[in-house]
Amino acid sequence: MKSLFHTIALIGKYKSPEISESLVALAAFLQRHNLEVLIEEGAAAAMEPHHYTAASYETIGQHADLAVILGGDGTLLNAARCLAEFDVPLVGVNQGRLGFMTDISRESMLDSMTALLTGKFSREQRFLLDAEVLRNGERAYHALTLNDVVINKGDAGRLIELEVKVDDELIHILRADGLIISTPTGSTAYALSANGPILHPSVAGIAIVPLCPHALSNRPITVSDHSTISVTLLPPHEARIHFDGQTRFDARGGDVVRIKRSLYAITLLHPPGYSYFAMLREKLHWSATPRN
Repeated sequence: MKSLFHTIALIGKYKSPEISESLVALAAFLQRHNLEVLIEEGAAAAMEPHHYTAASYETIGQHADLAVILGGDGTLLNAARCLAEFDVPLVGVNQGRLGFMTDISRESMLDSMTALLTGKFSREQRFLLDAEVLRNGERAYHALTLNDVVINKGDAGRLIELEVKVDDELIHILRADGLIISTPTGSTAYALSANGPILHPSVAGIAIVPLCPHALSNRPITVSDHSTISVTLLPPHEARIHFDGQTRFDARGGDVVRIKRSLYAITLLHPPGYSYFAMLREKLHWSATPRN
């Protein structure tokens, strides 16, 4: 088999023993085809003694032609942020639950990899968000997100007040449990459970989705991905800001969250036969009837 890729990185759920079996099987498969294999150092630590090269995300970004993520969407989210600046194509093998982005099943892993390595794949780009928290005009926190930025009331048992602007134009003063700022990728995650719109990955938009708003007329809105969204936490409220649900920052009254499209994007490679709408039907159980 002649492969389009020469150095392939394998990334598994951090220190997860249950992923080891699939990692070992895939690494052995790739080596049989004379491909160089790098294993992300966190995943390598969970494996039995092995002869593969353990590598940091920076080393993977600099040397790998392809990164294969074994786990769920959370594992892929983390890898995507770490590798975004390097533009390494990503492939997801689902070993989690829903797997909206990890679309190769564990059972079909080797067959799908054979197809991908020989050029039988479709390519899809997903943009990230660049988010920063400003305190007294100075940057207090910065993060990239592939899914969303979530501003919520944290431990408080009451609503918070947020001033929401797009390109310096006021949308509203929102009294709610919080607010989700979502990419099309994140529109099938937390934003979906808050009645946000599903945005096709090709849509150049960012969804602004209120969480339990006090005014029922506060509805989700989608704005251009060229927009800059500014959310000010109005005193005396405090809030917790989550980035892809994996990192967080504790904000206080007067802090401003500024969000815009990142200069970085990731490239997902899908196996033959992949369809976004077929994926939605499967994951969300659309078209199901009581008989089925």
